Amino acid sequence: MKIHAKNIIVALVIGLTFCTGVLFGQSKTGTTIGQFLLIEPSARAAGMANVGVAMHEEVVSAFFNPAAIGMQEKFGIQFTNSQWIADIQYNYVAGLIHAGNLGNIYLSATALNSGEIKVRTVDQPLGTGERYSVSNVALGLGYGTQLTDRFSVGFQLNYIQENIWHSSLSTFAINVGTIYHLTNNRMRIGASISNFGLQAGYSGRDLRIRYDLDTEKYGDNSSLPGDVHTTDYALPILFRVGIYMPWQFGENNQIEFALDAFHPNDNTESMSAGVEWAFMKMVFLRGGFQHFIFDDGSNFPWVQLRKKDDSELGLTAGAGIKYDLGEVALLIDYAWTDNGLLENTQRLTMGVSF
Repeated sequence: MKIHAKNIIVALVIGLTFCTGVLFGQSKTGTTIGQFLLIEPSARAAGMANVGVAMHEEVVSAFFNPAAIGMQEKFGIQFTNSQWIADIQYNYVAGLIHAGNLGNIYLSATALNSGEIKVRTVDQPLGTGERYSVSNVALGLGYGTQLTDRFSVGFQLNYIQENIWHSSLSTFAINVGTIYHLTNNRMRIGASISNFGLQAGYSGRDLRIRYDLDTEKYGDNSSLPGDVHTTDYALPILFRVGIYMPWQFGENNQIEFALDAFHPNDNTESMSAGVEWAFMKMVFLRGGFQHFIFDDGSNFPWVQLRKKDDSELGLTAGAGIKYDLGEVALLIDYAWTDNGLLENTQRLTMGVSF
């Protein structure tokens, strides 16, 4: 079994290495709606470069892979707050209901709010006196179960709504995933598809207009009521595949390494890698690097690591504390991520499991 597991790991790492080079495609940034669905809510995962498709140690692991729902053994609640780019507020709350042999149920709510923004025009660049805001909401219901002691599956249905001033759109999407334990020491692989759903377009009173059907004709109604019909756009579908490997050093120290590959429908492929050091399963330090690729260049089959050209993301770091109170565990995690020209963002996640 050990030889078989090693062969699987080697094959997976080779596949992850070359998927970003062979499948490297054209970027379609800005062609999808629901971009707030790609903001990762886990401070633990964020500190590890937002890898998480093969991890299931916390409730919000279901964001990366719904199969993590089935691996949970306790009830749990987690909340994340992030001061996002340009002072945008991002909040995420999730709860897990442990239902024993029937599987587990997952509930989540995502909220993003821009705050008030001045309405500016060409004639009034300093503002018209009006203000608008952008707010996005996603509500999720998921289910996961273990089919065997090593293999789990899960799915999550999400209702999504975006609002810009007096215009809005709404749609539905589904996330599905699997996790498989390769060995008894928790080494595992995972894969998931997120935000697979219906296209949607904006509508609302901001799109109402008055128009003249024939500008060269006089005497008719030159102020007819009408609506601007917007095009329906797809959601940001994201395919993740990755591996998670823990190493135990003595009784009190453990190193955990995770590597994820990403294939989005609106951007180019990339990979992220992160590491976590756990001391006495109570204190955690984390680091990682987001969105890099392996470029074979002219030295094939040797590869060279480099940052993805169209990404501002880079280094990540984080820390966490887990305090056990008998059957109850308290979790606090913090993460810092580098966003290049957009400076940095920070996340704070708090939770309890019981």
